[in-house]
Amino acid sequence: MKKLFLTLTAVAALTAASQAQTEKGKFIVGGQVGFETSKVKDTDNKNNSFSINPTVGYFVSDNWAVGTGVGYNWSKAETTADNSIKRDAFQVSPFVRNYIGNGQFRYFTQLSVPMSWGKTTTEVLSAETKSKFENYGVELAPGFAFFPTSKIGVEMKVRGLYFESNKNKTADVTTNKFGLDANSLAPTLGVQFYF
Repeated sequence: MKKLFLTLTAVAALTAASQAQTEKGKFIVGGQVGFETSKVKDTDNKNNSFSINPTVGYFVSDNWAVGTGVGYNWSKAETTADNSIKRDAFQVSPFVRNYIGNGQFRYFTQLSVPMSWGKTTTEVLSAETKSKFENYGVELAPGFAFFPTSKIGVEMKVRGLYFESNKNKTADVTTNKFGLDANSLAPTLGVQFYF
C-alpha cells in the first residue's frame, strides 16, 4: 500500500509540474547552435558553416507563447585557393506557439515568420563581387514536446508548411518557394527551458 501511495504521489507531482510550464506569465528559452565542415579528399574543395540562433518567448496566456529568435549565419565554400563563395546573414524569426494537451506529453504548433538579411561575396581568380540579399518567409510547423522535469522540454518537430521569398537585391531577382516538409524520418530535435 505504501509503494502504491508513493507511486501515485510521484505521478501527481510530475503531472502538476508539467502543467505549470505553459501557464500565463512563464518564459521559454532555447535556440540552435550549429557548425559543419567538410573537405573532398585530394582536392581543394571544402565547406565550412556556423550558426547561432537563440530564442526567447513569453506565455501571454495558458498554452500560448509569443517570442522571437535572433541570430547569425555564416558559410564559406572553396573550390580552389582563388575561388570561393562566402555568405553571412543576420536573421530574426518572430513566432507564436500553441500547446495542446496536458501532462508530460504535449503536441504544439508554431507559426513563425523567418527573415534574414545579408551578403554573398564571390571570389574568382582574385576578383571579388558582392551581392546583398533578403529572405522572408512563413512557416507552420507541428511538433511534440516531452517534459521530463518542470523546467525542461525535449522537442521533436518537422518544418511543416512553408513559403519563402528570396531576393538578390544586387541582381534584382526574386525566387519564391512553397512546400510541405513533413519528413518524420528527419525531424529537428531540441531542448527548451521553461521558467
